[in-house]
Amino acid sequence: MQTDSQAKKVYQVGRLHHFCGWVCFYQEISFNLIDMKAKFKEVLIICLLVFGLDLGLFAQTTYPGVEAVGAMKNVKWKGELQGIIRLDTIEQKKGLYGLGPQSYLTGELLISDGITYLSQVTSDSTMQVIETSAVDAPFFVYGNVLEWKVTTLPSSVTNIKSLEQYIDSQTKKYKRPFAFKLSGKIAEAQVHIQNLPPGTKVSSPKDAHTGQVQYLLQDEEVEIIGFFSTEHQGVFTHHDTYLHMHLITKDKQKMGHVDWFSLTGGMQLFLPIK
Repeated sequence: MQTDSQAKKVYQVGRLHHFCGWVCFYQEISFNLIDMKAKFKEVLIICLLVFGLDLGLFAQTTYPGVEAVGAMKNVKWKGELQGIIRLDTIEQKKGLYGLGPQSYLTGELLISDGITYLSQVTSDSTMQVIETSAVDAPFFVYGNVLEWKVTTLPSSVTNIKSLEQYIDSQTKKYKRPFAFKLSGKIAEAQVHIQNLPPGTKVSSPKDAHTGQVQYLLQDEEVEIIGFFSTEHQGVFTHHDTYLHMHLITKDKQKMGHVDWFSLTGGMQLFLPIK
């Protein structure tokens, strides 16, 4: 027969055993919850990777943004012709692309993969193209691209308008604005170079085009650097287009702002990846 003391000990041992049982039960639930959370995170990450990549959720942050300095409309309507950015002060040269006019509208500027070109009028039929970064611009657009996605333009793309429509349709999920390139042979193209006479006062687009010279190119191997934006008309694109493009020939002897071109096929389009 148990004494009161022995009965009390048995009761305490029973309570302790019962308590330990609950502790083990809660620990098992806790461990299961932690394990479930970890597994949920794994599943969530996999879903984001699979569906996010498919929907282009991450494509918008894979390359740096485009920088726009000054504005085309301020040059044409307000006569702000002085340089406000020196191109040799842009630090990151690797994969650097950019374009704009030279200060006081005395030439055209182009940066292609970190190399800066200046073109200037020498006559109605000739021009001079030199490599120099010791130049400045009243407005300029630039950005860095380190990797490109390369495709061949479809035969339906034959001019600037159809190019604009095609690029727009192919880049709905892209971060905009962005730089792009074209490479190949053009059937025909017209480029111009700004050549404003010294001292000319500018208060309209007509004034700004004073002295401008157009050049016709035919059957030339070229590279065209462009920028696309639906929100920068009057800043770095004209009011009636989403594109601003400068062309340079393969031999680096001709370069200017693209007015129009005619394509016959085989031109490669480069869109930014990162």
